Amino acid sequence: MNAATNISSFELKELLESGKPPRVIDVRTPAEFETSHITGSFNVPLDVLREHRAEIVEHLDDHIVLVCKSGQRSSQASELLRQSGLVSARVLDKGIVDWESNGFTVDRAGQRWDIERQVRLVAGSIVLSSVLGSVAVPQLKWLAAGIGGGLTFAAVSNTCWMASALSKLPYNRGATSDAKTVVSQLRSTASKAG
Repeated sequence: MNAATNISSFELKELLESGKPPRVIDVRTPAEFETSHITGSFNVPLDVLREHRAEIVEHLDDHIVLVCKSGQRSSQASELLRQSGLVSARVLDKGIVDWESNGFTVDRAGQRWDIERQVRLVAGSIVLSSVLGSVAVPQLKWLAAGIGGGLTFAAVSNTCWMASALSKLPYNRGATSDAKTVVSQLRSTASKAG
């Protein structure tokens, strides 16, 4: 897997203020996007990109910057796009966390927990409940072990099944989370730019 080309928050800010700004593609869940996003960015959730990348890549050019919370999901998205022939997509280094920590503005619609925090809550609750429950039902310790193994695999593989499952919950879905809406938005902005 080729490493993604990173761009700093300062470089992105400068490009966005230039005569030919890049298209910013935010690959977080719709709920995370609604909580805070870079003004003018498009929400193309990673799971939607993964499932519909051939259709989506038709409406993208090489002048894009991928954004997520920390840069991990953006790097995955960059690899998916590279495999589809879009080789110049850049990744916002350290994600929107770095963007906001540098004092750059974001649009906010509401506050929700990000996916990583939800994973910590669900995984921690299952482990704690399993350990406490194992006093009465000793086999429950294996559920805790399974969650621990899953978290270890998630760290090693840089993927997270639990995050993927949580992102599909209604709480984490938004108006732009389906492929048809995403493509429609990308198509309409491409025709305005052209």
